Amino acid sequence: MAASPQFDHEKLEVYQLELQFIAWVTALFAELKEARPPRLAETLDQLDRASISQVLNTAEGNGRRGSLQRARFFDDARGSATECAGCLDILVAKGAVVASRIEQGKALLVRVVSILSKLIERFGGQESGGDSEGFSRTRTSRRTRTS
Repeated sequence: MAASPQFDHEKLEVYQLELQFIAWVTALFAELKEARPPRLAETLDQLDRASISQVLNTAEGNGRRGSLQRARFFDDARGSATECAGCLDILVAKGAVVASRIEQGKALLVRVVSILSKLIERFGGQESGGDSEGFSRTRTSRRTRTS
């Protein structure tokens, strides 16, 4: 049987790592649902939306032809990944999980942010007229919304 066709973004290591994070965080959600810790709905919702956003922005960015457009979407994906890290820290601060429980998720996010930073530098770092990443921050947000 022939291999199924792949989109270009599916071949990216960072995209695969982002999907691994989604699987990891889904297991965490199941644990927390069972434990029923109080006052976490907003944090968990934000974590879910940010984890989805990083994947969708990476996919959409990789589909863009212009270098600066790619860099902007990769930057949004990086922002969503760091937002996920912040949400994990909040879960620890609220006592919902111990710090050791989130280590694997944070390690995945560090790798994601590192790769996205290199992609941003590659596609946006050499253009003129913008900030240190080569594009203006005065644009409106292009972050993919999932709600």
